[in-house]
Amino acid sequence: MVTSSEFPVSSAGWSRRMVLAGTGAAFLAGCGRGGGAGRGALRVGITGKGENDARLLFSAAGIVPDFPITYAEFESGHLVVEALNSGALDFGGMSEIPPVFAAASTVQSFRQIGVLHGDVNNQAVLVPKGSTITGLAGLKGKRVGYVRATTTQYFLIQMLKSVGLGWGDIEPVAMSVADGAAAFEHGALDAWAIYGFPIQRAIATQGARVLRTALGFLSGNYVISVHRDVFGDPARADLVGRYLKLTRQAYGWAQANEKEWARVVAGAIGVPVAYVEAQFRAKSAPYALRRVSDEAIASQQAVADVFAAAGLIGRRVDMRPLWDTRFNSALPEA
Repeated sequence: MVTSSEFPVSSAGWSRRMVLAGTGAAFLAGCGRGGGAGRGALRVGITGKGENDARLLFSAAGIVPDFPITYAEFESGHLVVEALNSGALDFGGMSEIPPVFAAASTVQSFRQIGVLHGDVNNQAVLVPKGSTITGLAGLKGKRVGYVRATTTQYFLIQMLKSVGLGWGDIEPVAMSVADGAAAFEHGALDAWAIYGFPIQRAIATQGARVLRTALGFLSGNYVISVHRDVFGDPARADLVGRYLKLTRQAYGWAQANEKEWARVVAGAIGVPVAYVEAQFRAKSAPYALRRVSDEAIASQQAVADVFAAAGLIGRRVDMRPLWDTRFNSALPEA
């Protein structure tokens, strides 16, 4: 377990840590409600590396939280939802999609308290070097990797629909991020729907090509969630409010110091800084925290309806009950 002041900033050992984070086993075993090491600290989930890592962002911005924080790494948002549902996290972020699957299940021990609105050009379908696929229609009959219950599954559905194809027109392969990276590198996939720094790594080290980014297919809303017990614990609710304030400050620094932030991110994920600078230049929007709004709720409901129509969650679900406005005062309006 790491605290706010101790975390790796190099990419050495990335694959091993990512596999461990993907299972969530070590974290869930050691940091449940009864765990000793993290009691009293705000327990925060981190999804992905590079610019998605709050520890890295705080460090680069010179922010040192004056309260204890324990962090746990996850490779996708649906694992953060599982950790929240188990009571092993207080705070975590994910895309709009994982809560949709939770809403269709019997356990929803978390509430969505805000939105991190940001880039969708860092989510894309990649094809390997030398691929003859030139457009989305070329995915028909192809083996396409994605991460189940994440943005990749959603934007892949929507991309296929945009060219008259359905889920059954491709050979979809649900894989973890780590397994997808290995399969793509070794030629086992014709295309890979993925998010975050694996895109830059694949371009830099394998000559991969972006077939299409998620611009026009995703809203750019990433959901901020807390365990529902936070609302009944004034001390923990105070920590959440303070953490939100620090996060707003950190993203403000990143936007004002983009070149320095690109250098830090590149060093953390182990790619040439030019690749990260190119990604930043292509951003669809800067990252900014926003409060709960009718627009945010409607956006997630539209996503849920797509999954229901595709038969991937079994029934239509109402997303509104998972939203809570009690932290709106700590967040700016859209």
